[in-house]
Amino acid sequence: MEYTAGKIAEITGGRLLAGDPDTRLHHISFDSRTMQGEDLFVPTVGEKVDGHRFIQSAFANGAAATLTAREDVLPEKAGEDGHAYILVDDTIAALQAIGRFHRLHALKMPVIGVTGSVGKTTTREMTMAALSAGGRVTGSKGNMNSQLGVPVTLCHMDETADFAVAEMGISLPGEMEKLVSMVRPDIALVTNIGVAHIENLGSREGIRDEKMHIADLLPEGGCAVLNADEPLLAGYRGGRFRTLYYGLGPEAEVFAKDLVLGETASFTAVFPASLLGAAKEVPVQLSVPGEHHVMDALAALSVAAVLGVDPDAAAASLASYGGFAGRFERIPLGDLLLIDDSYNANPVSMKASLASFSHVGAKRRIAVIADMLELGPDAPKMHREVGEFAASLPIDLFVTVGDAMKEADAALAAAGKTILHADNAEKAASLVCELAAAGDAVLLKGSHSMGLSAVREALSSALSQ
Repeated sequence: MEYTAGKIAEITGGRLLAGDPDTRLHHISFDSRTMQGEDLFVPTVGEKVDGHRFIQSAFANGAAATLTAREDVLPEKAGEDGHAYILVDDTIAALQAIGRFHRLHALKMPVIGVTGSVGKTTTREMTMAALSAGGRVTGSKGNMNSQLGVPVTLCHMDETADFAVAEMGISLPGEMEKLVSMVRPDIALVTNIGVAHIENLGSREGIRDEKMHIADLLPEGGCAVLNADEPLLAGYRGGRFRTLYYGLGPEAEVFAKDLVLGETASFTAVFPASLLGAAKEVPVQLSVPGEHHVMDALAALSVAAVLGVDPDAAAASLASYGGFAGRFERIPLGDLLLIDDSYNANPVSMKASLASFSHVGAKRRIAVIADMLELGPDAPKMHREVGEFAASLPIDLFVTVGDAMKEADAALAAAGKTILHADNAEKAASLVCELAAAGDAVLLKGSHSMGLSAVREALSSALSQ
């Protein structure tokens, strides 16, 4: 991005309190520790912390200007040091206004918005890999998919790229409409409708309705790429926008056949004549395992095909995707294999992760599974169902973590599985360090706030000594 403090004041409807209106700004951040130089700092106000406290830290770390919703943060000689202060009514709303402006005026390439309950980040990364066969791709990084992360992502996208991919995550009603007003996708990709955040959104239908706002501003000729195997998405055929369905079932237009699941997954992707002008079959070899990764790959190939990228080249590019931090990330630790899938968890992703893990070759398979949070009143039932599913898999040992995961223990015990229970991640780390041996594979899966990174850190430390 390239703006001046004066232009930011204009975009946000704010007022320059101090500093030079010609102050140049090339980056934007709401974290005072991550300045890159010539930054605009956006202080946010939370329940416990007021980001206005960190304005001077942001300046010390390289910021050139700050938004502020408070005039009392100005020092006595504000502006004399060259720093600009821009007064706005609401710093988050102002940040979103900047993201909205930048999308409309600076990002002229096709923009793909990605949402869903499970697999957003993996699908985003696979979509970027597939599109790279047809040009330069810019997109979201890390977990910057929120009300704060999306506008920052938009402002930092490469304006000269051929394609842009934006991940869009929600947890509350009304959030997708705000994200869509900023991203304004040309293609809306929806992976599935699960139960993540059902506590806030009421029901799976409520989650579906909220997520499908991603298609509200599709332009003429825009396309919604939807999961055909998700019944809650079936009703969108024949709407005001074009649809393309992908999946494994008979309703899919882009589908997989000759599916082989093992240490890695392979299949043949079948494209309809309506999409490419003639029906086409393309062999696909992935570098990751699991049926859920096949679904993510089909989504990515569908988007690429809609945008005119050669399917053979897109499939070849997909082979380069080898996982993402915390999403079935394979980490060799000497003679032990650690698979870190602990970025987050819900019943669908938990089952998919366990199923994929069951194909990993190892002397013993040890699954460390922790509580799945924000599931509402049905949480006990959902944890029991995970236990019943896990009990059917060739996994040798389970370490369950947290109060809710105790619901899975009975089903696992009934199937004769070996189970150890830990109240928290630190105790789980001690157990795993004692148990794990050369030739074993260890899976970490649970909600992010359960802290399974402690197990990863403990194993890494123990095996590096």
